Order: sequence, then C-alpha cells, then structure tokens
Amino acid sequence: MSEPHNSAARDYRALAEQIRQWGTELGFQQVGIGHTELSSAEADFDHWLAAGHHGEMTYMAQHGSKRSRPAELVPGTLSIISVRMDYLPPAADPWRVLEDGRLGYIARYALGRDYHKLVRARLQKLAIKIEAVVGPYGYRVFSDSAPVLEKPIAAQAGLGWVGKHSNLLTRSNGSWFFLGEIYTDLPLPADAAVSAHCGRCTACIDVCPTRAIIAPYTVDARLCISYLTIELQGAIPAPLRPLMGNRIYGCDDCQLVCPWNRHARTTAETDFLPRHGLDAPHLVDLFGWSEAEFLQRTEGSPLRRLGHERWLRNIAVALGNAPADSAIRTALQGRSDHPSALVREHAAWALARHLR
Repeated sequence: MSEPHNSAARDYRALAEQIRQWGTELGFQQVGIGHTELSSAEADFDHWLAAGHHGEMTYMAQHGSKRSRPAELVPGTLSIISVRMDYLPPAADPWRVLEDGRLGYIARYALGRDYHKLVRARLQKLAIKIEAVVGPYGYRVFSDSAPVLEKPIAAQAGLGWVGKHSNLLTRSNGSWFFLGEIYTDLPLPADAAVSAHCGRCTACIDVCPTRAIIAPYTVDARLCISYLTIELQGAIPAPLRPLMGNRIYGCDDCQLVCPWNRHARTTAETDFLPRHGLDAPHLVDLFGWSEAEFLQRTEGSPLRRLGHERWLRNIAVALGNAPADSAIRTALQGRSDHPSALVREHAAWALARHLR
C-alpha cells in the first residue's frame, strides 16, 4: 500500500457514491463497499477445509489466514470495493442441451472469453478514476485471482446473500455474474448487508446430480461436477461418471433451478457471447478435436486451462452416458490407443457402456 494520504477534509461518503457511478459506467451492474472483518466467514472456511471438502484444491489451504484477513494479504487495507458483472449469454436453451445426450453441456460462464482479464482491466480503470480524485493511494484489484473470500466479501458489501448452493444471489438478477474486488487503504463507508431470501427452498440441493450440496450452504467439492470436470487432475471416480450426464465443463444445474434466476438478464458484454457453437456442441465433433484444434478453438477461453487430455477425459465420460449410437462407438474406439493412459481408461469405460 502507499504512504498514508491526507484524508482529513475528504468526504468519503460522496466519494463512495462517485465510485458506484463510475463502476456502472464501466459496465459493472452493481458496486458495493465492505469492511475487512471476516471472522465468521473464516470460521466457516476453516471448517470446510478441515472436513476435506476442497479435495485436490490444495491451493485453498496454502495461504493461511490471508484469504480471510484482507490486511494480511494487502497490508494497509481498510475497505473493499466489491463489484458484480453479469455474464449470462443469449445461448441455446440449457435444458434442451442437458436433455440431449448427443450434445455437450458447458457452463454458461465459460462459453465466451475468459473473464479474469476483462474484470480486472475494468477494476483497474475504476481504481485509476479514484486516483484522479484522491491522488496516490494504496490498492490492488482482484477477480478470482488471489486468496480472496469473494462471496462473503460481496455479501457484506450489500451485493447479495450466499445461497444454499454457496453462490451469491441477488433478488434483482439471480446468480449469473462474476465478482471482483479492489482492496484499498481508503476509509470508505461500508454498505449494509442484505438479508437472505432462500427461505425453505431446497431446489438447488434437490437437483444436484451428484448430491454435492451435502447440507444447506455446504458443497463437498469432491462430489461437485464443476470440480470433477475442471479441478480434478486424474481419473474421475467411476461411481460418479454416470451421474455427470453430458456435462463436460462445469455444471449450472443449481443455478438453473433457482427461483431467483427467473429475474436474470442476459449480458451486454460481447466478450461473454458463445464462440465456436459451444453452447450446443455435438460430443462426437468435440471428441475428434486434435490438440492443435483444441488450442486454437479455446484461445482466450476458460476451457484452455483443462488441456487437451482432460478435455478428452470429460467428453469420454459424456459419450459413455450418451444414447447408443454407432458414431459414438466409432469415436470411442478411435481413442482406444491414445497416448494418454487417462484418456484410454475413460474411453474404455465409455465404450464398455455401449457394448453391454
């Protein structure tokens, strides 16, 4: 953080209002300001880690209390500017894709360009606008890019509440949005948190294909399809494969059934629009991509982080769950001698389901 700036005569409440206005002008749908006291969220997070619910995501436990104590991550932090940016694209009907086993389902957030750079770039512009008014000050921008408890921070900044599926929810736009933060040494007035409105609803818990929401507000990542298809490095546990259906990158079921998402609006950001027809792709076509094709078609996309090997692993599972089809059997047989043992094993599992 910077050296302390002169704040004696500054109207920080007026500055906060300016920040909200600038944020809206930069394309954020909501801007809130929160404090740095996260002890309750820290206790919940530590309990989640102790239970092993993070699975192979060892990075979740590598930063000690920096994740829940902002001033330890960025010394001097006094307040946190929290923003949300809607990402729901106008795309093929999700339920239609999920019901057609020949197609592959990709989480709606990953259909367009990777959001990390876009959100951080907008936050940087916001930070610079603030600097033009207050002079040099200490700040750092984040968007899922450091050990930050994004959802509790956003909740206490008044952006919404954490739902039973563990995603942040708003009454006005459901949960289809990205979050970002600016840690700052400016003593901005904090907004009031909003009350929760899940009530007795358990739609997200009931719909989860793998029963990963083991209790309200608690997700065991080891069962979650998003974890299995994105974070898990090795073989997907065989008992879970039939439950994954045709979900090849992430899972949106808990959001799709949430009543609050009836109010969701599609994004105005062109970078989040579907590319290469990935909102309703045919599995056999995707399984045929060479590594060069994979790299070319996922350039600038969240999908790139999978790598070609795990891309094929995920699609093999979906093909194993697909309706019987000679083209599917031929595609799986074509990968039976793939150099990767991981791909071969999942392709063999899938083919065996079609030869029973």
